[in-house]
Amino acid sequence: MAPSSSRAGFESGLTEKPPRFEPSVFKPSRWLRGGHVQTIASFFLPRRIELPAAEHRLIEVEPGIPVLCHCHWQKDRRALTLIVVHGLEGSSESQYMLGIARNGLAAGMNVVRMNQRNCGGMDHSAPTLYNSSRSADVAAVARNLVERDGVPGFVLIGFSMGGNLVLKLAGEWGSTGPPEFRGVVGVCAAVNLAAGADALHEPANRIYEYYFLLNLYQRFRRKVKLFPDSFDASRLRRVRSLRGFDERVTAYYCGFSGADDYYARAAASHVIERIAVPTLIIHAVNDPFIRLLPETRQKILCNRNITYIEVEDGGHCAFIGERNGDPAYDGRWAEREVVEFAKQFQ
Repeated sequence: MAPSSSRAGFESGLTEKPPRFEPSVFKPSRWLRGGHVQTIASFFLPRRIELPAAEHRLIEVEPGIPVLCHCHWQKDRRALTLIVVHGLEGSSESQYMLGIARNGLAAGMNVVRMNQRNCGGMDHSAPTLYNSSRSADVAAVARNLVERDGVPGFVLIGFSMGGNLVLKLAGEWGSTGPPEFRGVVGVCAAVNLAAGADALHEPANRIYEYYFLLNLYQRFRRKVKLFPDSFDASRLRRVRSLRGFDERVTAYYCGFSGADDYYARAAASHVIERIAVPTLIIHAVNDPFIRLLPETRQKILCNRNITYIEVEDGGHCAFIGERNGDPAYDGRWAEREVVEFAKQFQ
C-alpha cells in the first residue's frame, strides 16, 4: 500500500499555511519483513546512540507531583523544541526517544525527553499512577519550557501511548492552544484504546501482553511498598490481561468507573477532529496491536491539518528501513521523518 495522506494548513484563524510536508517512501529492510519481525527486531537490535549530557529537570505537573525530563539544549535556547513522550512502560531512555534526540539536535533543535509519571525511576515521587488520560501532564511540561526557558515554539511527539497523549492534548487545545504550539506527531498512536487492549489479548500478541503485564505488575508492587496506605496489592488478583489490569488497577485508582469508561474518556479518537495545527500521524497496517478503527481513520482523513502516512510494513514503533549510504542514517525511518516534519517550523 502506498502512503496515503491528507494535508492542509491551520484552521485556527491563521491565514498563512506552513510549507507542505512531503514524506519519503518507507522501504522496509529486506531482511526484516512483517509486523512481528519489525517489532521484535527494533527491541533487540543493538544501537549506538551518543548524546551530549542532558539537563535533568523535575517539572511539577500537579502540586507535589514531579516528572523527570531530560533536556538537551542548543547553545541558543531560542530554537524550536521537540517534546518527546514515550509509550507504555517505556521511559526517556527508550531507543526511539534517544533516536529522536540525536536527530533533533543534529537539525539544530532543542529536545526534551519527557518521562511520564512514575517512569524513569520516579515511582517514589507521588502516590499516583500514569495512564493514557494524563494529557495535562504534557501541557504542564510545555508550559514550564515556555515560561522558564522562553522557547519560541515547540512540537509535541509521541509514540504509542505517548502518541495518544499528544494527539489528545492537541485535540483538547483545538484552536485555543498556546501560540508557541507549532505541531504534533503521533507514531503508532494508540488512539483507539479499547481496540488496542483487546488486540493485545489475541493469541498472536500474547507475548507483548505478557511483557507489558510483567512490567506493570512489578511497577504496581513497587508502588504498594512505597505507598502502602494508597495502594493494595490484592487488586492484582485474577488480572490476566491488560484490560483486566486497567479494570482492577488503572480505573480504580485514577477516577474511572471501569476499563470501558477509562478507554472512552482517555482516547484521542474522540477529539482528533478538533486538532488545528499541522499534524503528522504514522501508522503501520501490520502493527501487531495498534488498531485504528474505520471511524477514527475517517476523522483523520477529513481533518485537513493532518498528514496521515499509512504503510503496509513497519510493525510497532519500528519502521526499520533500508539504509541509503548516509552514515548519519541507521535505517530508523520514522525517527527521521518526525524530525523532517518538524523542520518546517524552524
